[in-house]
Amino acid sequence: MMMVVLPSLVLALLCLLRAGAEVPVQPGFDAEKFAGTWHVAAIASNCSVFLKMKDGMKSSITTISFTLEGDVSMKLLWPMADKCQKFELLFQRSGQAGHYVAAQEMRDLRVMETDYSSYAIVHEFKRSGEEPHSAMQLLTREQDVSPQLLQKFKELMPTVGLTTDMMAVLPKSDQCTKDIR
Repeated sequence: MMMVVLPSLVLALLCLLRAGAEVPVQPGFDAEKFAGTWHVAAIASNCSVFLKMKDGMKSSITTISFTLEGDVSMKLLWPMADKCQKFELLFQRSGQAGHYVAAQEMRDLRVMETDYSSYAIVHEFKRSGEEPHSAMQLLTREQDVSPQLLQKFKELMPTVGLTTDMMAVLPKSDQCTKDIR
């Protein structure tokens, strides 16, 4: 029995390490063009909390800004049953444009692909806690998402170790639009 379990554990660890280390970043990333308001149109993640909640989630709003030092601030508004839940995440610039880290939370954020004006695909890998997890988000400037963008998103998911059963296409919501600041 131990001979069967050990190789699968090694394989699982290699997958997690690969997911955090080899995720590509948008060539020539331009933070100024990337800043602004985005809608979270789809998410894929292996996080157990997300997998339990994904069917009840709605599209959220993310406002991205950059500090003079090049660090990134993400303000998120998630529609909940009776209110808008606000979160703020701060990431420090790494040595590569489009790649950011939050050392205290052991988070790694990469802008994998974007055209700046209509969509972006970002990847986050979190190492802390008992369950390291990988998440990919499809961000759009408008709430509508095209079938072509969803297909591109689905095609990139396996490159970070995610599968379509871990994905949620989030229905549109205007619940939090009045709370954007």
